[in-house]
This record gives sequence, C-alpha cells and structure tokens, in this order.
Amino acid sequence: MRPGTVYLVGAGPGDPRLITVRGIELLRRADVVAYDRLVSEALIAEAPRWAELVFVGKARGNHCMPQREISALLIDAAQRGLDVVRLKGGDPFVFGRGGEEALALASAGIPFEIVPGVSSALAAPAAAGIPLTHRGLASSFAVVTGHDGASGHTRPQWAKLAAAVDTLVLLMAVGNLERLSATLVAHGRPASTPVAVIRWGTTPEQEVVYGTLADIPERAARVEPPAVVVIGKVVNLAGALAPAQTMEAYVS
Repeated sequence: MRPGTVYLVGAGPGDPRLITVRGIELLRRADVVAYDRLVSEALIAEAPRWAELVFVGKARGNHCMPQREISALLIDAAQRGLDVVRLKGGDPFVFGRGGEEALALASAGIPFEIVPGVSSALAAPAAAGIPLTHRGLASSFAVVTGHDGASGHTRPQWAKLAAAVDTLVLLMAVGNLERLSATLVAHGRPASTPVAVIRWGTTPEQEVVYGTLADIPERAARVEPPAVVVIGKVVNLAGALAPAQTMEAYVS
C-alpha cells in the first residue's frame, strides 16, 4: 500500500477565517485531522463527516499526548494509506514543533507538505492596531519565546535583543512577564518602553492591556494564556490604528 500524505497546516491565529485557501481545501478532504488546543471549533467542523478527529493539544504543564506519540500517530495513519491534516495553531514553523514533525515524517519516508499559516505573532498586533514596523519608529522586529530556555527551547539572548531590535514580540510569555520585563530593563531597555499584552487576538474575545516595562507585570497580572506581548514604541500607535470593534481595553 502506498502511504498517504501528511499536511502540516497552519490554522492561523484564532479567527477561523484567517486560515489559508490551501489549508481549508486540505482540511475539507482529510481522512484524519490531528488538531491543537487553540484551533477554532469552526475549523474542526470543516472536516468531512468520515474523518477521524484526534485532539493532540498541549497546555502549559499539561500535554495530552507526548510529541513522540503525535509523530507516531501521523506516521501510522499515513502508512495505512490515509491523508492526514496536522492542524496547528498559527504557523507550523513558528514555535509549533512543525520542524520536529517534518523530520520524523522524512525519517519514516512519509510524503508531507508544509502549509504556512498566519502566526499570532503578526496577526494579534495587527488586530490591536500595532504595526511591528513603522517608518520613524521601528525598522526591525523579533519574535521570541517567553519560556526562556524551558521546554527544550534555546534560551533567548536578551542582552542582544534588548538593544538591537526595535520591536519585540513575545509568545508564551505571560507567566514570566515580571522576570522578562526586569531582564530587558537590566540589559538597557528603558523602563518607560510601551508594552501591550493581547489576549485571544483576532477573536471576539480579544482583550488588550497597555503599560510599560515598569508596570505591565502588575497591569497584566490577571491575563491568562493565550496572549501575545508586544514591546516597543509602535505600541503607542494602537489608539489611532485599532479598529473600533476589536479595541477592547481590559482594565486590571
């Protein structure tokens, strides 16, 4: 039996309408859909009625299925001749372990395709009216994990990032916000640097907390994941650029 194909599909940042045309096309004809915790239920409903739906989501400190088992599941289904959509929040290659799964598939000789998705690192700031670059304010940005060396991530080089990059976008950072803010200030980032914490960006539940490196840990203390943290002068543009229907300030 010839193996099926595994498609590593980015589901986008939360709004189900932001999946790509290629992604929704593959989802609607998949035999198996293995999906993450933050994938919209509206997208899961697009799978055909005969498809096998497998939840493989992860939350901080709570993984329903280890990564090696997820990779094994994809390989097994493809070896049975089934086409598999691995539906991942955001983009598969932006802190989504898509590279690990692609390497496992390649080692097993399974055909696969990477279908890029819109990352929350780009979409959440845009939905809040925050451009990551803006002439006169920011000509560079970096997307950085907030885990700071945990869970196998390489430890970010905060000393370089604090001084060399205009806009910082932190993912998976709300649990470490106090420590990360203090680290950036210690490495030369002014304590007055504007910060926005965007929860559930692009969705009707979107909430935004504004502050500075000095006070954002206190202001955003009640914010729970998923959230994107934006640090830099571009945050000051949010009031002028955010669409009225998505600009909901969260008051601590």
